[in-house]
Amino acid sequence: MNTLRLLGVFLRIGLLGETQYRANFVIQLFETGLSMATALGAVWVVFSQTETLGGWRSAELTALIGVYFIVLGAINVVVAPSLQKFMEGIVNGNFDYTLTKPADAQLLASLSEVRIWRLADVGLGFAALGIAIVRQSAEVGWGDAAKFSLALFTGGVVVYSFWIMLATLAFWFIRVENILQIFWAMYTAARWPVGIYPGWLKWTLTVIVPVAFAVTVPAEAVSGRVSNGTLLGAAVLAVLLAAFSRWFWKTGIKRYAGASS
Repeated sequence: MNTLRLLGVFLRIGLLGETQYRANFVIQLFETGLSMATALGAVWVVFSQTETLGGWRSAELTALIGVYFIVLGAINVVVAPSLQKFMEGIVNGNFDYTLTKPADAQLLASLSEVRIWRLADVGLGFAALGIAIVRQSAEVGWGDAAKFSLALFTGGVVVYSFWIMLATLAFWFIRVENILQIFWAMYTAARWPVGIYPGWLKWTLTVIVPVAFAVTVPAEAVSGRVSNGTLLGAAVLAVLLAAFSRWFWKTGIKRYAGASS
């Protein structure tokens, strides 16, 4: 069973489950709209006092907010709920059943829970991104589109790899959920370009919790601000983190003895 087919199965299951609670979609749309309005309102307040912020113009910062919500939505659609379910399964023993399935355990753990209504974040994120591109009064050429796609993809790999490494700690520690709050606290800071922060925080957002590669770099790409060296560095980091997270996962699996042991 290939990855896309497996994802399709979980999408259908998630859709069937969410249609039973349609009010969730309305509530999520309202919450996302409110969060988006708050973020864009903050940008408006800042640029009512200045023309640039750390070299970023208003339209470019709007693009960054769009990317922020796209990545946030992608995390909350499948990555966060699936890996939280996996960590709970380590404690209550349900992960034992995952290991008996004829598919890769990491893949199953990463796709097991899909929350369709969180796609509202992704949709509004793309809307904000589109508005930002129009406001920049410049067409995005094939080159810019390719750079943006590459930056967004590598950023997604970086974030997923970071999440799977944190989740894998559940093989050694029981209360890993609290550790995930570190990511969410750092990700909130990604609403602004990482370059405006002090050196220590910039280093943290780039190296320790690499959310800069998930938000700032794609926003730079769509605004024509990213260098080829930065894109190459992001791609190399994505490959290294993906390889390390896979090794770390396999190490955790070897240690896992099962809840019934």
